[in-house]
Amino acid sequence: MTKILIVYTTSLGNTQKMAQAVADGASSVEAAEVTLKSSDGATKDDVKNCDALIMGSPIRHRTADARIKKFIEDTLEQLWLTDELVGKVGGVFTVGGGYGNMGAGCELAQLGMLSAMAGCGMIIVTLPKTTPGFGVAGMHWGPNGRSGGALMEPVGITEEMTQAGYHHGANIARITKELQGKNLFAKGNIAPPPEVLKLFIS
Repeated sequence: MTKILIVYTTSLGNTQKMAQAVADGASSVEAAEVTLKSSDGATKDDVKNCDALIMGSPIRHRTADARIKKFIEDTLEQLWLTDELVGKVGGVFTVGGGYGNMGAGCELAQLGMLSAMAGCGMIIVTLPKTTPGFGVAGMHWGPNGRSGGALMEPVGITEEMTQAGYHHGANIARITKELQGKNLFAKGNIAPPPEVLKLFIS
Protein backbone atom coordinates (compact mmCIF):
# COMPACT_ATOMS: atom_id res chain seq x y z
CA MET A 1 0.00 0.00 0.00
CA THR A 2 1.28 3.47 -0.92
CA LYS A 3 0.19 5.94 1.73
CA ILE A 4 -0.45 9.51 0.57
CA LEU A 5 -1.21 12.19 3.17
CA ILE A 6 -2.74 15.48 2.04
CA VAL A 7 -2.61 18.27 4.64
CA TYR A 8 -4.39 21.52 3.87
CA THR A 9 -6.30 24.41 5.36
CA THR A 10 -9.21 26.33 3.88
CA SER A 11 -11.36 29.37 4.65
CA LEU A 12 -13.87 29.63 1.81
CA GLY A 13 -13.76 26.04 0.56
CA ASN A 14 -11.64 26.59 -2.55
CA THR A 15 -8.49 24.98 -1.14
CA GLN A 16 -10.61 22.09 0.10
CA LYS A 17 -11.98 21.66 -3.42
CA MET A 18 -8.44 21.54 -4.84
CA ALA A 19 -7.36 19.17 -2.06
CA GLN A 20 -10.17 16.79 -3.00
CA ALA A 21 -9.11 16.91 -6.67
CA VAL A 22 -5.52 16.08 -5.66
CA ALA A 23 -6.84 13.23 -3.50
CA ASP A 24 -8.97 11.89 -6.36
CA GLY A 25 -5.93 11.88 -8.64
CA ALA A 26 -3.76 10.11 -6.09
CA SER A 27 -6.54 7.57 -5.46
CA SER A 28 -6.61 6.72 -9.16
CA VAL A 29 -3.23 5.00 -8.79
CA GLU A 30 -3.46 1.31 -7.92
CA ALA A 31 -2.76 0.45 -4.26
CA ALA A 32 -2.72 4.11 -3.19
CA GLU A 33 -4.28 4.86 0.19
CA VAL A 34 -5.09 8.55 0.46
CA THR A 35 -5.82 10.47 3.66
CA LEU A 36 -7.07 14.07 3.71
CA LYS A 37 -6.46 16.02 6.93
CA SER A 38 -6.80 19.64 7.98
CA SER A 39 -3.55 21.20 9.14
CA ASP A 40 -4.77 21.40 12.74
CA GLY A 41 -5.79 17.73 12.72
CA ALA A 42 -2.66 16.16 11.20
CA THR A 43 -0.24 14.65 13.69
CA LYS A 44 3.43 13.70 13.70
CA ASP A 45 2.39 10.06 13.54
CA ASP A 46 0.30 10.76 10.43
CA VAL A 47 3.36 12.23 8.73
CA LYS A 48 5.75 9.55 9.97
CA ASN A 49 3.47 6.82 8.64
CA CYS A 50 2.93 8.26 5.15
CA ASP A 51 5.04 7.63 2.07
CA ALA A 52 4.20 11.00 0.51
CA LEU A 53 3.07 14.31 1.96
CA ILE A 54 1.18 16.89 -0.10
CA MET A 55 0.54 20.30 1.47
CA GLY A 56 -2.07 22.76 0.24
CA SER A 57 -2.66 26.34 1.33
CA PRO A 58 -4.62 29.48 0.56
CA ILE A 59 -2.32 32.41 -0.16
CA ARG A 60 -2.15 35.02 2.57
CA HIS A 61 -0.21 38.22 1.90
CA ARG A 62 2.01 36.45 -0.65
CA THR A 63 2.83 33.50 1.56
CA ALA A 64 1.26 30.33 2.97
CA ASP A 65 -1.58 30.52 5.48
CA ALA A 66 -0.53 30.80 9.14
CA ARG A 67 -2.23 27.47 9.89
CA ILE A 68 0.01 25.67 7.39
CA LYS A 69 3.06 27.46 8.80
CA LYS A 70 2.08 26.24 12.26
CA PHE A 71 1.86 22.69 10.93
CA ILE A 72 5.34 23.08 9.43
CA GLU A 73 6.78 24.44 12.67
CA ASP A 74 5.01 22.06 15.04
CA THR A 75 5.26 18.89 12.96
CA LEU A 76 7.74 18.96 10.07
CA GLU A 77 10.37 20.84 12.04
CA GLN A 78 10.17 18.30 14.85
CA LEU A 79 10.54 15.40 12.40
CA TRP A 80 13.43 17.20 10.71
CA LEU A 81 15.31 16.91 13.99
CA THR A 82 14.99 13.12 13.94
CA ASP A 83 15.51 12.64 10.18
CA GLU A 84 12.23 10.76 9.82
CA LEU A 85 11.18 12.43 6.56
CA VAL A 86 14.35 11.70 4.56
CA GLY A 87 13.40 10.01 1.30
CA LYS A 88 9.65 10.58 1.57
CA VAL A 89 7.98 12.24 -1.42
CA GLY A 90 6.53 15.75 -1.22
CA GLY A 91 4.42 18.13 -3.28
CA VAL A 92 2.36 21.30 -2.84
CA PHE A 93 -0.58 23.25 -4.22
CA THR A 94 -2.11 26.65 -3.53
CA VAL A 95 -5.26 28.70 -4.09
CA GLY A 96 -5.36 32.49 -4.22
CA GLY A 97 -7.25 35.40 -5.65
CA GLY A 98 -5.23 38.60 -5.30
CA TYR A 99 -4.21 40.99 -8.05
CA GLY A 100 -2.02 39.53 -10.78
CA ASN A 101 -2.69 36.60 -13.07
CA MET A 102 -0.97 34.05 -10.85
CA GLY A 103 -2.73 34.93 -7.63
CA ALA A 104 -0.37 37.45 -6.06
CA GLY A 105 2.33 35.41 -4.40
CA CYS A 106 1.53 31.78 -5.17
CA GLU A 107 5.15 31.06 -6.12
CA LEU A 108 6.45 32.48 -2.85
CA ALA A 109 3.87 30.48 -0.92
CA GLN A 110 4.71 27.26 -2.75
CA LEU A 111 8.46 27.79 -2.40
CA GLY A 112 8.04 28.35 1.32
CA MET A 113 6.28 25.02 1.75
CA LEU A 114 8.70 23.23 -0.56
CA SER A 115 11.72 24.63 1.25
CA ALA A 116 10.48 23.02 4.46
CA MET A 117 10.19 19.71 2.62
CA ALA A 118 13.62 20.11 1.03
CA GLY A 119 15.14 20.82 4.43
CA CYS A 120 13.65 17.55 5.66
CA GLY A 121 15.33 15.62 2.85
CA MET A 122 12.15 14.89 0.95
CA ILE A 123 11.99 14.12 -2.78
CA ILE A 124 9.96 16.90 -4.38
CA VAL A 125 7.55 16.39 -7.28
CA THR A 126 6.89 19.47 -9.41
CA LEU A 127 4.22 20.23 -12.04
CA PRO A 128 5.33 19.89 -15.70
CA LYS A 129 3.78 22.27 -18.23
CA THR A 130 2.52 19.19 -20.10
CA THR A 131 0.05 18.58 -17.26
CA PRO A 132 -3.67 18.88 -18.24
CA GLY A 133 -5.05 22.11 -16.78
CA PHE A 134 -1.63 23.78 -16.64
CA GLY A 135 -2.84 26.57 -18.91
CA VAL A 136 -5.12 27.94 -16.19
CA ALA A 137 -3.62 26.51 -13.00
CA GLY A 138 0.02 26.01 -13.92
CA MET A 139 2.78 27.03 -11.58
CA HIS A 140 5.85 24.91 -12.20
CA TRP A 141 6.17 24.01 -8.50
CA GLY A 142 2.57 22.82 -8.16
CA PRO A 143 -0.97 23.72 -9.24
CA ASN A 144 -2.42 27.08 -8.22
CA GLY A 145 -6.16 27.63 -8.42
CA ARG A 146 -7.03 31.26 -9.03
CA SER A 147 -10.15 31.91 -6.95
CA GLY A 148 -10.54 35.63 -7.66
CA GLY A 149 -11.18 37.71 -10.76
CA ALA A 150 -9.16 40.61 -12.14
CA LEU A 151 -10.68 42.99 -9.59
CA MET A 152 -10.30 40.51 -6.71
CA GLU A 153 -13.97 39.53 -6.86
CA PRO A 154 -14.49 35.97 -5.54
CA VAL A 155 -15.26 33.60 -8.41
CA GLY A 156 -14.05 30.25 -7.05
CA ILE A 157 -11.81 27.75 -8.78
CA THR A 158 -12.90 26.02 -11.98
CA GLU A 159 -13.04 22.37 -13.01
CA GLU A 160 -10.13 22.96 -15.38
CA MET A 161 -8.07 24.17 -12.43
CA THR A 162 -8.97 21.11 -10.40
CA GLN A 163 -7.88 18.99 -13.38
CA ALA A 164 -4.31 20.18 -12.78
CA GLY A 165 -4.70 19.22 -9.13
CA TYR A 166 -6.01 15.77 -10.09
CA HIS A 167 -3.01 15.03 -12.28
CA HIS A 168 -0.58 16.43 -9.71
CA GLY A 169 -1.97 13.99 -7.16
CA ALA A 170 -1.71 11.12 -9.64
CA ASN A 171 1.87 12.04 -10.54
CA ILE A 172 2.89 12.12 -6.88
CA ALA A 173 1.23 8.78 -6.16
CA ARG A 174 2.88 7.09 -9.17
CA ILE A 175 6.33 8.41 -8.28
CA THR A 176 5.88 7.46 -4.63
CA LYS A 177 4.86 3.94 -5.61
CA GLU A 178 8.01 3.55 -7.70
CA LEU A 179 10.30 4.90 -4.96
CA GLN A 180 8.63 3.20 -2.01
CA GLY A 181 11.03 1.30 0.23
CA LYS A 182 14.14 1.95 -1.90
CA ASN A 183 15.98 4.23 0.58
CA LEU A 184 17.99 5.93 -2.16
CA PHE A 185 19.66 8.61 -0.05
CA ALA A 186 23.05 7.90 1.50
CA LYS A 187 23.06 8.63 5.21
CA GLY A 188 26.23 9.76 6.95
CA ASN A 189 25.01 12.15 9.61
CA ILE A 190 22.83 10.94 12.44
CA ALA A 191 20.07 12.64 14.40
CA PRO A 192 21.07 14.24 17.72
CA PRO A 193 21.07 11.92 20.76
CA PRO A 194 17.87 11.72 22.85
CA GLU A 195 19.21 13.96 25.61
CA VAL A 196 19.72 16.74 23.07
CA LEU A 197 16.46 16.12 21.22
CA LYS A 198 14.39 16.45 24.37
CA LEU A 199 15.49 20.09 24.58
CA PHE A 200 13.66 20.74 21.32
CA ILE A 201 10.78 18.25 21.29
CA SER A 202 8.04 18.53 23.85
